[in-house]
Amino acid sequence: MRDNGPLTFSAYSDLLRENRNFRLLWFAQIVSELGDGLYTVAIYSLLLEFTGSAASIALAYVLQVLPQFFVAPSAGVLNDRLSRRRIMIFADWARALIVTGMLLVRTPSAIWFLYVLLVLLTILWALFEPGRNALVPLIAGPKQRIVANSLSSATWSFNLAIGSALGGLMAAIFGRETVFIVNTLTFAASALLLRRMRVEEPHVEKTAPFRARDLADFTPIIEGVRYVRGDARMLALLFVKCGLGLMGANWVILPLLGVRVFPANLAGLDATAAGVLGMSLLMGSRGIGSLAGPLIGGLLAGPSPGRMRQGILYGFLLAAAGYLALAGTPNLPLACLAVALAHAGGATVWVFSTTLLQGQTEDRFRGRVFSAESALHMLGTSAASYAAGLAVDLGAAVRAVALATGAAMLIPLAAGALLQRLWRGDGTAPLEEPLQPS
Repeated sequence: MRDNGPLTFSAYSDLLRENRNFRLLWFAQIVSELGDGLYTVAIYSLLLEFTGSAASIALAYVLQVLPQFFVAPSAGVLNDRLSRRRIMIFADWARALIVTGMLLVRTPSAIWFLYVLLVLLTILWALFEPGRNALVPLIAGPKQRIVANSLSSATWSFNLAIGSALGGLMAAIFGRETVFIVNTLTFAASALLLRRMRVEEPHVEKTAPFRARDLADFTPIIEGVRYVRGDARMLALLFVKCGLGLMGANWVILPLLGVRVFPANLAGLDATAAGVLGMSLLMGSRGIGSLAGPLIGGLLAGPSPGRMRQGILYGFLLAAAGYLALAGTPNLPLACLAVALAHAGGATVWVFSTTLLQGQTEDRFRGRVFSAESALHMLGTSAASYAAGLAVDLGAAVRAVALATGAAMLIPLAAGALLQRLWRGDGTAPLEEPLQPS
């Protein structure tokens, strides 16, 4: 392919065949995220059964994302001072232990314990995900990053689609306990795969040995803030996923639509099972859309930053259109189509903004930058999801919340269009490494 031309499908197979480290990272992602897709449906169905409240789902989702905002500064410093690969391995083993604890949640009175476990999982995710994003540029060159990030996003989407569908069936047939056990095993498998990676991490070699008291030293955090604040383009990219977080209401909208509006009334299923299956189909459609969006977008944009920036705008437009359409869909198949359209756009925004930010950031700051980006995203998505759950419990129709979500996506679309002027005159030059200090 040309340096700044569209990709071909062979680029994905070439990356997996030639890059052992990325292949191991990708296999680890497959097993871990497939387990996450399985247990998400189990958790939401458990909450609806024990509480019957939309706010309980919203609170569960907030607890899965909002703590990230508060631990991000420390997580970023740790990922810039210690081996990112080792942090990821630690996080996987710890999450395996925590998910096992969900087997103890058997009555409504134990819901508080589930919430505690969700907070702990979020803290560990806050350690894991910035490390993964910061590790990708070390194992994939500038021209490979859009391929690596598109494949990672497509894999997440596939896992969500398959995991959500299988999770609903597994929970209905074998019970939620089986789902939790399977998810525990997937975290363990991910840790074992990550151990086999051999990655040089230069940021570790250039820093002093880490000490526990360094967690109370805010100098690295302040240094990271100054680094981002000094680059208007980086600052703009940092807030892209915060805008995407406005679509976080989907974590409330889709379960409620599946259970209350679009249950899959198949022969032999009682009302509870039909609702769980309807929920899993909608969440699976979200995964299918998220799978297709980055793959198609990556093929069209290639490694060109200019095309990726334009793709972010089109992604927000698709997200808005999908949720506006979802508000008026008359049946489950059309609802699934609208959800897939919206999340094809949202996933494209995710991949392109990640790739652009990786190319804009020096390695020694990547842990802090991606922790900050995740924190801003989680702040937006937790606010949107909790507001959605509260609105429903106060009497708002789920369709009205979907309509408001679609309208909200027009805000980052407008902001992104205005901020395009920051890159005026850049053309479509391919990605290169950021300049490093001498």
